[in-house]
Amino acid sequence: MKPQRKRRIDDTAPEALNMQCTLYRGMSEAEKLKLVFETYHAGKRLAITGLRIRHPEADEAEIERLWARQHLGDELFDAAYGALSRE
Repeated sequence: MKPQRKRRIDDTAPEALNMQCTLYRGMSEAEKLKLVFETYHAGKRLAITGLRIRHPEADEAEIERLWARQHLGDELFDAAYGALSRE
C-alpha cells in the first residue's frame, strides 16, 4: 500500500503568494520572530477560547492545564506535570 501524501491546500493566488514571499524577504530577523510569536499567541488564544466554551465550569488554572495537555499531548504532559495532573 502506498503511503498517503498530505494534500497541500492551495487556495492562495500565485500573485498573492509571491507578494507574501517578497514581504517576508524584506523583513528583518527580529520582525520575522515577532510575527512567529504573535501567530503562536493568537493560536493559543483561539485554543483557550475553545476550551472555555467546552469547559465553562473550569477556572483559569484548569483551562491552562487543559491547554497544556492539548498542546503537549498526554505523554509529554504527564512527563512535565506528572500523571496525577490528569484529575
